[in-house]
Amino acid sequence: MLIIGLTGSIGTGKSTIAKMFGALGIPVYDADAAVHALYNGGAAVAAVEKEFPGTSVDGVIDRQKLSAQVLGDQEKLKKLETIVHPLVHKSERAFIAGARAAGHRQVVLEIPLLFETKGTNRCDILVVTSVAPDIQRERVLARSGMTSDKFEAILGKQMPDIEKRRRAHFIVNTGTGMEASSKQVSDIVRALYAVRSNRTNE
Repeated sequence: MLIIGLTGSIGTGKSTIAKMFGALGIPVYDADAAVHALYNGGAAVAAVEKEFPGTSVDGVIDRQKLSAQVLGDQEKLKKLETIVHPLVHKSERAFIAGARAAGHRQVVLEIPLLFETKGTNRCDILVVTSVAPDIQRERVLARSGMTSDKFEAILGKQMPDIEKRRRAHFIVNTGTGMEASSKQVSDIVRALYAVRSNRTNE
């Protein structure tokens, strides 16, 4: 099975591009959604509340309260990662196994911090979403509850866009409209299909 890692900095359109892959029939694993499930009455709640008291309400982790405790504190962030990452990886493996059992030959893993968490070794192909900094900033600051300081703090823990682009097999520029982005995704899928076909015929 071909595992496609989809990543990119905040505000570069990962979720939109993931949906485009999904529309082409490729199963997509959403790491953020997996974390939400783990926090929303899932397996992470008890462990996170124990390490960060006061962050859960009625068996659900309040992400704003958690963010207030860990954002900008590298030691606390690492503690959180040691709780959450193994659980996310477990759900990811289950997703891949299910897709393989269903006969799919490729999947997309949409993981925001794929490079930063050294997850690239789990992927065969790396796709990076990218956009001009001014567009990125405009998109992110339009989000509810977002501030310039919070945006800069998030960027500070992410690998620079230029470095992600350098390591990518494919780059999707999301700043030129939905139609152009969709064409880029279709071109990637066709290219990967051609590679698989060539390998099969060898």
